[in-house]
Amino acid sequence: MKNVQLFKKAFLSTVPVLFGYVPIGIAFGFLLSQSGYNWYFAPLMSILIYSGATQFLAINFFINSAPFTEIAVTTLLLNLRHSFFGLSLIKKFADTSLVKPYLIFALTDETYALLTSMEEPEGVSKKRYYFCISVLNHSYWVIGTAIGALLSQVVTIKLKGLNFALTALFVVLTIEQYKKVKTFKPFIIAFAAGFFSLLLVPPRYMLLAAILAATSVLIVVWGKQHYAK
Repeated sequence: MKNVQLFKKAFLSTVPVLFGYVPIGIAFGFLLSQSGYNWYFAPLMSILIYSGATQFLAINFFINSAPFTEIAVTTLLLNLRHSFFGLSLIKKFADTSLVKPYLIFALTDETYALLTSMEEPEGVSKKRYYFCISVLNHSYWVIGTAIGALLSQVVTIKLKGLNFALTALFVVLTIEQYKKVKTFKPFIIAFAAGFFSLLLVPPRYMLLAAILAATSVLIVVWGKQHYAK
């Protein structure tokens, strides 16, 4: 498959991410720039950090001059889930050689959902295909934040409700996951873990608690199925 065809395949796979990342990226770029930072800090952060939740959180850290320890611990807890993502993709990334570090760096929630829900087109180098998808998703985020930062220099925009775009994106990716696995079990486990974590754990730790709970249940289920064979 030629590079143009490969790019086209990857682009079509990432269109839902495009429509989710760009609006949220615009919101982030706009907010950071409106907080008093030069416009280019927004795309620069998106290139070097590439973590939407952390970047939004960083705005509050910057405004309140939070200590380094608080920033480091919060960022670690917020992104701990990516460790689980990486563990589940060890085999998938096994033959990606030099691009593996970038694939790991660019493994966001949405990219993970894409890589685990789609089948690679026949005749395509998995390494090039994964790399192309990761770069496209990364570029959507950087472009969105740059647009938002530049817009903040000339216009005033009401951003209320714009964060729903990310929720809508997750709904689309969840549907794609269901089409592949054809079972409700993972989604029931995820819903139950999120629901009870929301009830039992402070909101700032809810996501981490839900991930740990869901992962623990999945490990137990997998263990029973594995040893029952």
